[in-house]
Amino acid sequence: MSMNMAAKHAVGRKLKDAIFEASKACQDAIKIHGAGKVTNATIGVVLDDAGKLSVLPTVEKVFRSMEMSDFTAYAPIVGMPDYVSAVKNIVFENRTCENYFDAVATSGGTGAIHHAVANYAERGEKVLTSDWCWGTYKIICDETGKTLETFKMFNEDLTGFNVESFSDKVEEILKTQNSLLMILNTPAHNPTGYALSSDEWDKVLDVIKNHAANGKKISLLVDVAYIEFSADKKAAWSFVDKFKNLPENILIMLSFSMSKSYTLYGQRTGALAAISSSREVIEEFKETNKFSCRACWSNINHGAQALLTKFDKNENFRRELEEDQKNLREMVNNRAEIFVKDAEECGLKIVPYRGGFFIAVPTENPAAVAEKLHDDLIFAVPLKFGLRVAACSVPAEKMHGVAQKIKSAIDSLK
Repeated sequence: MSMNMAAKHAVGRKLKDAIFEASKACQDAIKIHGAGKVTNATIGVVLDDAGKLSVLPTVEKVFRSMEMSDFTAYAPIVGMPDYVSAVKNIVFENRTCENYFDAVATSGGTGAIHHAVANYAERGEKVLTSDWCWGTYKIICDETGKTLETFKMFNEDLTGFNVESFSDKVEEILKTQNSLLMILNTPAHNPTGYALSSDEWDKVLDVIKNHAANGKKISLLVDVAYIEFSADKKAAWSFVDKFKNLPENILIMLSFSMSKSYTLYGQRTGALAAISSSREVIEEFKETNKFSCRACWSNINHGAQALLTKFDKNENFRRELEEDQKNLREMVNNRAEIFVKDAEECGLKIVPYRGGFFIAVPTENPAAVAEKLHDDLIFAVPLKFGLRVAACSVPAEKMHGVAQKIKSAIDSLK
């Protein structure tokens, strides 16, 4: 009989991550064949055309100019006041004058999602997200004693958001729960690159408001980790306009991350922001999440917070940063456009791509297709419903032909 020292709820836990497993297989191939011959479409960071991690020049310049105390000092539990102000300026952009809003610093966007799940879903109850989703949502739910339920993200012909499935699943869950937390990752969805249209947002909010009118407590977390890489950056934040004057029993939260937009993946700095028509709800939000911050990490990276405040307060830095972000966004979008065009020409069916790091290819046997691609030294991530192709990490030169190879791999396995 095996011996377990872990608590009952922790016994048997093992982290199996398809992304890191695919990345390891890719790195093993690179050791054998060399980086030049291998196509790495596994990793969720922007690599330059030489395969090196891309860093925004202005971020590096400002980071290197900072005082040592900016890196070594403790930060307040909920974040430096100037950092919290900077996050609110980015997320809300004066769009919520009729509402109350605030933010707390978190350990990356993952920390923000953790706090939302920990504090706005009852233990033992269900959290709702789309079937195409980042697998860590489920890990966070499992860790905090919740169950992740999913709805079908796309309609049958893969042309748009499946509002009917979303509505049906919300209704089903709320038959047995008085409250519900749902997570929507948009725009630049991971792993599909999809973004809800304005009309789709209206329909989602209609569903939410109908249940709120029946006395249900609804919390919606919008994961905006990849928003800087939206196809239409100017319109990317426009959905926030729709959150004005919602009923008091609807809380909107947004998980902000510095990882992708500032190429600071390893600094683990983000924020959970919230909007409500109720002052009391936002005051509760600040105190509740302050408690969780203290319990999880006490306080987070001071240096990255100080960096963001410098961009918030210096218009010249901010202008340079925006130009750097534009260049990086265009590089990723160009790579994605090559894949999308090739997919259309060779008849490879993909999920609608509207910006971001990833493109999704639906297939019935993702693991087998991914394995078959290894014959061509192409490495992508097999997920439950298909392959995730990281446009962010594949140079434009190597992206040509990848769609055709995936189509051939799928056809060969039929």
